[in-house]
Amino acid sequence: MSKYPFHKSEQDWKEQLDEESYRILREKGTEYPHSGLYNLHFEDGTYLCKACKEPLFASGNKFESNCGWPSFSEAIDGKTRYEPDHSHGMIRVEILCGNCGGHLGHVFPDGPTPSQRRYCVNSASLDFKS
Repeated sequence: MSKYPFHKSEQDWKEQLDEESYRILREKGTEYPHSGLYNLHFEDGTYLCKACKEPLFASGNKFESNCGWPSFSEAIDGKTRYEPDHSHGMIRVEILCGNCGGHLGHVFPDGPTPSQRRYCVNSASLDFKS
């Protein structure tokens, strides 16, 4: 049984998601910096998990970090999970959708906002609703 409320088979995810979103959300990939649709997107609304449509980030918490990926100072309470990530010779904290377990990106303790956190998220893992 899945530890996430929303689950599908990997075949179902492959059929639902485009190739890039599948690679990121299900295989823990990363998009190229400065390439994502939402990197410089600052409209009012909510960012959703592209896989399950769970609301994850409010646009009011988005800021320009110049890192090449959409950055947020915080997630919507209770909507994300965190796992240690020791891949690629680094020590990081992975951000996962709390509803389906999709890989979103990483959170770092270097944000310029009061939370002092920078949620660095792949655009391909997100949808946007105004």
